[in-house]
Amino acid sequence: MKQVVHFFIQSTAATMSTGTIWLISFFPLDQTFLLSSAYALGGGTAVFFSTKALTHQHFLKQNQLSRKEYAYIKRHLKEADQKIKRLRKALFSIRTVSTIKQNIEIYRVVNRIYSITKKEPKRFYLAESFYYSHLDSLVELSEKYAFLAGQPSKTRELSQSLTETRRTISQLSDSLEQDLHDVLSKDISQLNFELDVAKLTIDKSVKK
Repeated sequence: MKQVVHFFIQSTAATMSTGTIWLISFFPLDQTFLLSSAYALGGGTAVFFSTKALTHQHFLKQNQLSRKEYAYIKRHLKEADQKIKRLRKALFSIRTVSTIKQNIEIYRVVNRIYSITKKEPKRFYLAESFYYSHLDSLVELSEKYAFLAGQPSKTRELSQSLTETRRTISQLSDSLEQDLHDVLSKDISQLNFELDVAKLTIDKSVKK
């Protein structure tokens, strides 16, 4: 959403600058139509990229990140996006009744962690276990489970492997819940603080 807003601001500033520069070049400065258009186009382009640089700098400052840190996080988010697409494909290719609810919940939590981190990149550092370990394991196990579960005939050994894999996926699901909790830890602490303040205020009012 913020990217859309930023693009709108950049485009608006560039459009207004282009129009203003053309009018000034064509009328007061008495330039030709082509020269006025060239100046306007060049000025509008310069304003667009200048505004883009300023909004990006403001975004980095707001998130307390350096350009190098943001580039690093952005690269990991891009990789995670591809992994999540693979995970979604694997999870929703498994159509057994016993796993549907859990698969939906797993995808919901994974997508929530990714969305929060993308919106506020600084929180990436609170979800390192998710991006460096849990997501990779979950994608790999889900793809293998989906492949084996889709086999027409299942031996006893295959059934045992599926059961064990499903058990491990369930354990990873618990880890994902903890990852989400870690990402939201600041918000939870803030909420608890506000609750404590509210309780103190209520207690004081009751005593009066």
